[in-house]
Amino acid sequence: MQRELKILLTSSNLFLLAGGLFGPIYAVFVEQIGGDLLTAGGAYGAFSISAGILIFFLSRWEDHVKHQEKLVIIGFLLNCMGYAGYLFIRSPIDLFIVQIMFGIGEAVNTPAFDGLYSRHLDRGKFVSEWGMWESMYRIITAAAAAVGGLLALMFGFRLLFAVMLIISVTGLLVSVLLVYPRKRKWSFIPS
Repeated sequence: MQRELKILLTSSNLFLLAGGLFGPIYAVFVEQIGGDLLTAGGAYGAFSISAGILIFFLSRWEDHVKHQEKLVIIGFLLNCMGYAGYLFIRSPIDLFIVQIMFGIGEAVNTPAFDGLYSRHLDRGKFVSEWGMWESMYRIITAAAAAVGGLLALMFGFRLLFAVMLIISVTGLLVSVLLVYPRKRKWSFIPS
């Protein structure tokens, strides 16, 4: 497996872990900020529609960008800002703003990530290397769901959001390795 693929897998899995901590208890948080099921669905819809529309347009532009690694990093940075935003949510409107920020981050990151990931697949291992990502996605999301519920129950949402932010910043820092030359000795991702 190529070094770039290892970096992409590591960084994306850290972001999956961060998001997975919150996924199953999202509606409970929405209720705590004065929202209801309509708020929860609407906020998630705001994320999905903003991501979907922007991906449609940005992906066409990203085909012509020389350094897609930088777009992956920018997308992860926007997602880190979204995780930081959770710490400041006090109302349903705040939640909508944060969800739209996640949608923008997703739109910048996803096409570039998928393009880079596909470009660095080893010949003859396309299916198994995409399978690695899909497998890790499901396993990490499952583990994170259980841990997130426990953290929120024991320590509350503020601590959970702080943990999510720390994990996502770690993922961002790993993704920065994409723009450094392969021969750096200090890299913890083997070539």
